[in-house]
Amino acid sequence: MTAASGSVSDALALLTKGAVTCHKVEQLEAKLKEGRPLRIKTGFDPTAPDLHLGHGVLIRKMAQFQELGHEVTFLIGDFTGLIGDPTGKKATRPPLTRAEILANAETYKAQVFKILDPEKTRIRFNSEWFGNLAGEGWIRLASRFTVAQMLERNDFAKRMEAHEPIALHELLYPLVQAYDSVALEADVELGGNDQLFNLMQGRILQEASGQQPQVVLTVPLLQGLDGIEKMSKSLGNYIGFMEDPDTQYGKAMSISDTLMWDWYLLLTDKLPAEIEALKQDHPMAAKKALARQIVSDFNGPSAGREAEERWVRRFSERSQEQAPEVAVPATEGEVPLTRLLVERGLAASRKEAERLIVQGAVSLDGQKTADPALRLALRSGQSFLVKVGKLKLERWMVT
Repeated sequence: MTAASGSVSDALALLTKGAVTCHKVEQLEAKLKEGRPLRIKTGFDPTAPDLHLGHGVLIRKMAQFQELGHEVTFLIGDFTGLIGDPTGKKATRPPLTRAEILANAETYKAQVFKILDPEKTRIRFNSEWFGNLAGEGWIRLASRFTVAQMLERNDFAKRMEAHEPIALHELLYPLVQAYDSVALEADVELGGNDQLFNLMQGRILQEASGQQPQVVLTVPLLQGLDGIEKMSKSLGNYIGFMEDPDTQYGKAMSISDTLMWDWYLLLTDKLPAEIEALKQDHPMAAKKALARQIVSDFNGPSAGREAEERWVRRFSERSQEQAPEVAVPATEGEVPLTRLLVERGLAASRKEAERLIVQGAVSLDGQKTADPALRLALRSGQSFLVKVGKLKLERWMVT
């Protein structure tokens, strides 16, 4: 943190929020206490033209450092992109052409400023130092590491066990990423948790080069819309930076209530205590607020509000058109919702009705209910739009 950024403890709480690894947290705290702008590095290989919320987890963490007054470098790996990151790969990746890499890099520069402040962001390309690294320089760099060190990496170990080939140039990738930290004299490097091995090599090489080793801070891989696989454009479970507001809002509203809280942790600046407070409200209200925030991040606050208004209008109109009207007799006092669902054949039993409610599969007038003990007062003239799952929809007309 800088002198004007508040307490070190507050800064540390924000910066480590949602992190999987902070190695070493005591070093980060010490660096923050120095009161100078820290050099923050995050590298992205431009292997595809589009960014999505999965990338946004890291970029938001960069923005948090930026807002505290630190120097953020968005490092475009135009050189490492020629090698191809072997992380999580079962086979050698075909390298991209330089033309493909540079084209993707241009789209990255446009997209990251949806979150980062362009006036405070340094964009660098690692070809700046690797493009002129001669053969002697490569030999000196390679001499800092052993083959055994590289084979400790899980990806390589698994491929060795499976008798899958490992190309020699893939062993260079962690070295190259490590040297980026030396070239930038990074105080902190951010990355996905799957990048931990590579990031730790940066500490080793910095120390060998006479620099203070960087703090390594990793974040989890964001689960996609399905709540199962990590967010990926190839799997179709993503929200893209450049998608239109209605698409972003609608996709965000489709996620489960459980996944919503993970997204709050990783995609907003809210601290855990604030997120816990949100859980006291209706889940639908919290999800709308999250979807509105996501749209606003990429398109501005007014776009978030307008997308929500259109979504609510479309949902209401569609629901009313599709829902058959059912006469439900008025009652004295309150009736358990679970009993009504069973009586209407929307649930096979009280236990199933309770399970559906707890899972967030039941909504009344567009608002999900999570309370299996909810009771309704049915008074003549009332109507309730009831939805169970994706297929069961009725409008109860109380007579």
